[in-house]
Amino acid sequence: MTEPLVARMRAFGTTIFAEMSALAAETGSINLGQGFPDTDGPAAMLDRAVQAITAGANQYPPGPGILELRRAISEHRSAHYDLSYDPAGEILVTVGATEAIASAVLALCEPGDEVIAFEPYYDSYAASIALAQARLVAVTMRPVEGRFTFDPDELRAAVTPRTRVILVNSPHNPTGTVFTRAELEAIAELCQERGLIAVTDEVYEHLTFDGVEHIPLATLPGMRERTVMISSAGKTFSVTGWKTGWICAPPTLVTAVQTVKQFLTFTSSAPWQLAVAYGLRHELEWVSALRAGLQDKRDRLMEGLAAAGFSVLRPSGTYFVQTDIRPLGFTDGLELTRRLPELAGVVAIPTQVFYDHADRGRHFVRFAFCKKDEVIDEAVTRLKHLST
Repeated sequence: MTEPLVARMRAFGTTIFAEMSALAAETGSINLGQGFPDTDGPAAMLDRAVQAITAGANQYPPGPGILELRRAISEHRSAHYDLSYDPAGEILVTVGATEAIASAVLALCEPGDEVIAFEPYYDSYAASIALAQARLVAVTMRPVEGRFTFDPDELRAAVTPRTRVILVNSPHNPTGTVFTRAELEAIAELCQERGLIAVTDEVYEHLTFDGVEHIPLATLPGMRERTVMISSAGKTFSVTGWKTGWICAPPTLVTAVQTVKQFLTFTSSAPWQLAVAYGLRHELEWVSALRAGLQDKRDRLMEGLAAAGFSVLRPSGTYFVQTDIRPLGFTDGLELTRRLPELAGVVAIPTQVFYDHADRGRHFVRFAFCKKDEVIDEAVTRLKHLST
């Protein structure tokens, strides 16, 4: 019998997140691998979801999303970024950012087209590009003066006549980099020069630290009309299980993405949409407190990892800290993370799985700090055994 899975998806088996979370459960290890918080979002927003259920909002909402949420998203874009998006045709609600990314790639790419992504990259990018029968072209980010960045010349060299889309993730998972205005300008210049569409994954837009500003690519001159801007409630409000995301883009791009999305999930849960609309309008002070708390947790974990012997890179955003494992005498992150439950009772993620050029990331391991302080402290205590 032939392999039942289509050839283009055979490289995508169980995700590293599922593997490592299962390993944590099997061994009773502390899970600093998968990026989800272990506390709930704002209580009033959660109550709004319950109220929506009991009030009868339990049937299909409109395909583009409930108008109240689309209006709240429009208000948020205007207030935070001075970007104007029409709720009637320039905003589409999706089942999280992952569906938004997949729908955008499927909508915008023909078989054989090329999509540029910055490696290490979130693993769904490669799968979405494979589903579209397009080709991923990876531009490597490397540590420079303590933060990961890309070489603009390498980015320019990656563009060919088949390039259709550039996937831009900032704040960047898994490195924690927040792209600077100069970095974004280099991307914007290339998009306009070569007629490329930018798909921007901005799910960590509110989770930046040390006063670092998140700048949406769509705010740069000439970029609004060629950018599919993706956001999500999951990271902003610590409700990753709600899977409520959205895109903002010009009508032609929204129509293209919705044409695909309607045959994937058609629509998403009405109660969560109504609650997220409330959150965008009333809970951003809660988000500010979350950001401050996460910065403290980042510093707490970084200090502990350094004390355990890791070389630690300081992230400016997201949930994640990148570490270089070579000072501890290890050279292969995948091998180490599979042994880490036995060695220290902790689970992390090997960064090399997010690279096309795995050797360039083999010595990095990612830890998540979106956990309770006592969980971080216990993990750090256990990890100290590695240096002995």
